[in-house]
Amino acid sequence: MPPTHDTGPALPGAEPATLDTVTAMFGRPNAFARQFDFWDRQYEGRRLFSELLGTFFLALVAVGGGVVNARFGGHAVPASARVVAPALMVMAIILFMGTVSGAHLNPAVSLAFALRGDFPWRRVPMYVVAQFAGAILAALLLRGLLGEPAPAGLTLPGAGISAPVAMVWELVLTTGLVSVILGTSSGAQQVGSFAALGVGSFIALAGLIGAPVSGASMNPARSLAPALVTGDWTAWWVYLVGPVAGAALAVGAAWVLRGPGGGKFGRRAAQGTLGTAWRPGPIAPSASDEEGRR
Repeated sequence: MPPTHDTGPALPGAEPATLDTVTAMFGRPNAFARQFDFWDRQYEGRRLFSELLGTFFLALVAVGGGVVNARFGGHAVPASARVVAPALMVMAIILFMGTVSGAHLNPAVSLAFALRGDFPWRRVPMYVVAQFAGAILAALLLRGLLGEPAPAGLTLPGAGISAPVAMVWELVLTTGLVSVILGTSSGAQQVGSFAALGVGSFIALAGLIGAPVSGASMNPARSLAPALVTGDWTAWWVYLVGPVAGAALAVGAAWVLRGPGGGKFGRRAAQGTLGTAWRPGPIAPSASDEEGRR
């Protein structure tokens, strides 16, 4: 079935529109018709590249702070800067490419959007692959430019903190992070690009209190990528189990607060809206759109 475009409620008697039908309306694929390309499955590569690039920059900053410190004597990047830098990077990434892929940047976020019903399950595996690929490339680049990252680039439990305690800490922090993401993208709380401020603020605040305990990762790709590059798997499960469980809890909390699903705003935030930034009139979604959301 030809790809279709999800743009909102249909006009009375409107037929589902596809790239082919819109092109036929204009006689050739003009600028407006080409916007529908972003809803064609053959353009999934654009979304995946967006996730890879965004996660690359996030990991470059998050992992790089510790690596730079190790390379330059331990005081080049203060602890507060190492906490705030990833938050600022996430804000910037959401603003510059959120419309392309939704700027998940985190397997736990992709899982949460899918559990919430705002993101198609069939797209989750490749999103996760792209996120891990971006984080691994960042860790490899840091290793190539600055030498062996060693434990400086890893996320580890703090001194005297057991792995189970660090896992629960990651679970709690991720529950808060994903709750902010789901909340700022749903219904009346949907605030568009200002959502970047809420998400970035939570990451910074969670890092200020969580970094000494668990590293405040909240992101399996950010933590497992440098573990893979260095071959050091110390407490690796903490940064997989904690964020995944936290994401699931956040989806449950969102259901209690708002009911099932994030509505059309939640779907647009999760999937990106670049192809629907403007349009001359409503176009009906097709049955395949509804099937894809499930």
